[in-house]
Amino acid sequence: MEIRYSANPKDVKRFTTQELREEFLIENLYRPDEVTAVYSHVDRMVTLGCMPVKETVSIDKGIDVWASFGTQYFLERREIGIFNIGGVGNITVDGTDYTLGYKDCLYITRGAREVLFSSLAAAPAKFYMVSAPAHRSYETKLLRLEDAAKRPCGDPAAANQRVINQFIHPDVLKTCQLSMGMTVLEQGSVWNTMPAHTHERRMEVYMYFEVPENEVVFHMMGQPQETRHLVMKNEQAVISPSWSIHAGAGTASYTFIWAMGGENQAFDDMDTIPTTQLK
Repeated sequence: MEIRYSANPKDVKRFTTQELREEFLIENLYRPDEVTAVYSHVDRMVTLGCMPVKETVSIDKGIDVWASFGTQYFLERREIGIFNIGGVGNITVDGTDYTLGYKDCLYITRGAREVLFSSLAAAPAKFYMVSAPAHRSYETKLLRLEDAAKRPCGDPAAANQRVINQFIHPDVLKTCQLSMGMTVLEQGSVWNTMPAHTHERRMEVYMYFEVPENEVVFHMMGQPQETRHLVMKNEQAVISPSWSIHAGAGTASYTFIWAMGGENQAFDDMDTIPTTQLK
């Protein structure tokens, strides 16, 4: 598991493109029968990817949980949200099986000891995960796309018509601090989260997928008056500290999964920045 420490916004102003990518971009999430994990000290969130092909893979494969978390097992003091963006797959949580199709989501509460991943079709499942520290347990729950709270927004004229699907959210189920959802852009729309905003009380991770081959997303980041960008490809994730905006424009339409950890799960205290004030 890769560990990344928190970056100071004053230092980020001087970063090269390569330094920005090394600090915030998460590439190569899916390796056959492996778990890719990045532990960010920004709110101590862990971003993971797993693509089981020939094996049943444990969530802690290749991770020294005692060295990383001081625990006996991965979710001893953590909760996790998992989306499947590949073929049909199975997640076994302490002996209970959950079958996830494309864009299905599983929330696993704190205290689950054994989490196993497997694929059930010729096309392997691709499990995308974000984990946050948790102080109590709730209910492990499987959520389909139709279970999500849907928030249409945007306008075709502004190239930002989209639907925000809230899966792991106070309006849908209880968690300690983790919030996750999926935003789907309509055909012909390319902008997300514009006007941009920050939220000082929580960090966020975006994972872009359904980005067509040979297309990219320009992810906007940085302080509102010191913006930077990262060019991102399909199935890559980006860490957004609380001080940074997080918006994007694609060369084609796409979908992204967002995950947040920190205070105020309803995230209705965002600090919106008028677009004309960005620099």
